[in-house]
Amino acid sequence: MDSLLFTPVLGVQSWLWLMFLGIVGVLLVLDLGVLHRKQREIGIGESLALSAGYIVLALAFGGWIWHSRGAEDGLAWITGYMLEKTLSLDNVFVISLIFTSLAVPRLYQHRVLFWGILGVILLRGLMIGFGTALVSQFSWVLYLFGAFLVITGIKMLLVKESHDDPTQGKVMAWLRKVLRVTPQLHGSRFFVRDHDGWRATPLFLALCMVELADLVFAVDSVPAIFAISTDPYIVYTSNIFAVLGLRALYFALAAMVHRFEYLKVSLALILVFIGAKIFWSHLVGKPDPILTLSVTFALIAAGIGLSLWRTRAQGDNA
Repeated sequence: MDSLLFTPVLGVQSWLWLMFLGIVGVLLVLDLGVLHRKQREIGIGESLALSAGYIVLALAFGGWIWHSRGAEDGLAWITGYMLEKTLSLDNVFVISLIFTSLAVPRLYQHRVLFWGILGVILLRGLMIGFGTALVSQFSWVLYLFGAFLVITGIKMLLVKESHDDPTQGKVMAWLRKVLRVTPQLHGSRFFVRDHDGWRATPLFLALCMVELADLVFAVDSVPAIFAISTDPYIVYTSNIFAVLGLRALYFALAAMVHRFEYLKVSLALILVFIGAKIFWSHLVGKPDPILTLSVTFALIAAGIGLSLWRTRAQGDNA
């Protein structure tokens, strides 16, 4: 009986949530406690291998969803996973800017990304929980999500992208004032103590800015995945698996993110398509989940493929 108490809000029985959180916990312990117990730089090869491992685990989990809950939920999970992973690619550029601006060596970047994922797990949980409660009580909220996605996608197509340094804004100025930041790094430490008490290091500033970047990007990605499914278990688990895998892939992507020139167009079209899908479902009927997955995959593949082909000269020169 207790396991069913929160089912209307959580979407499934509570033991399934505990199972998923247990899987995430094991992955994080293996990451920090085994694979990266000693502080060291992560090379591109290791980054790709870790990412491949996360993708295999994600697809296995999606396969279990498909087997245990049916094809519709399985397709929704895979579509949500692909959507979140692609939307998060844009976040890689911002994180790279943060590390460059704060002069964070590659040696310490994994530490920031690891602790940042803990914030993402909590933050996405709160946002998805709040969104689920809104949608369950006020179904018209989905149409607001749809309109927001369509407007955001059109804006991305029409407005030239800005790559302003995120560490030069008012948020960073406020953090430096409140936290009393040391002028230089102190190894991998987030805080140090001197004669005036505890002070934050630039590494902790990097962590704060990475979390803020995640919050900004979640504003787009969370409504987008609610357009795929309103089941909080599918929404949250696909979201977290995508973010976990992207953090593992960061060190490979950061070196070539400038080559994804046309991915922004794909992301914009995906947002418009997913947002319009909500209104189409109401006016005409729910589209086939296979069609949704196919269109999403085709737009992602086209954006990545065209980008790599058009910028192939940069890859040859590198």
